[in-house]
Amino acid sequence: MIPNTDKNIVKFRKSLKSGRALVGGWIQIANSNIAEIMSDANYSWIAFDMEHGSFSTGNLPDLFRAVELKNKLPLVRLPNKSKEACSQVLDAGCAGVIVPNIKNEFELISIVSACYLPPSGSRGVGYSRSNLFGKKFTRYKKQKNKPIIIAMIENVVSVKRLEKILQVKGLDAILVGPYDLSASMGITGKFNHPKFKLTLYKIRRLSKQYKIANGIHAIEPSYKILRKYIKEGYQFIPFATDTILLNLAIKNSFKK
Repeated sequence: MIPNTDKNIVKFRKSLKSGRALVGGWIQIANSNIAEIMSDANYSWIAFDMEHGSFSTGNLPDLFRAVELKNKLPLVRLPNKSKEACSQVLDAGCAGVIVPNIKNEFELISIVSACYLPPSGSRGVGYSRSNLFGKKFTRYKKQKNKPIIIAMIENVVSVKRLEKILQVKGLDAILVGPYDLSASMGITGKFNHPKFKLTLYKIRRLSKQYKIANGIHAIEPSYKILRKYIKEGYQFIPFATDTILLNLAIKNSFKK
């Protein structure tokens, strides 16, 4: 693993255990200049959304370098719970994965295994950017800091299995996807609906019970909403997206 990334993983986990909120940037556009600009802002980590963004594994190393240049953690939202992608993005140098739509503990256990090197897991071993193409291979084989694992809770089925999910070894945090979760409840985007609020309360209560950091995507770039989430106890918070911020900047530039 890239040395600075390794150190920042330790810092990341200590921050979550201490109860600190970690706010991150969310990127959908595969451009290293955008990644560098966002990494220079007040984010603790930067996630690259391979599920809804325009990425290929080939351009990930340069994107990660832009983030590492600013001493931030690069994370990847996997495309469709792909176990094959785990090895590719981790070999490219990312610090961990955000796994979409985890519905039960068995799916998560499988992903954790795909992310961990033997004997802890089943990830393939070889020369890659994560070990500087063999230069740091001995250290890489013995690495103690496992990749960060974030499970996304985006379905009512996930909520029903949440207690089991929260007990999976290796899980660092969960992340609520509000649009998908509300859609699975038949109330798409109705975040003030009593049913949705009750579900969020249940998720917060269980995550606190099992001592796993809880997160939610603050889609709207509103500092007021961000502060509200932090006050409610959310710790892992993606704040808007590069595309939303760009659209908003263009819209505001035409305001009279």
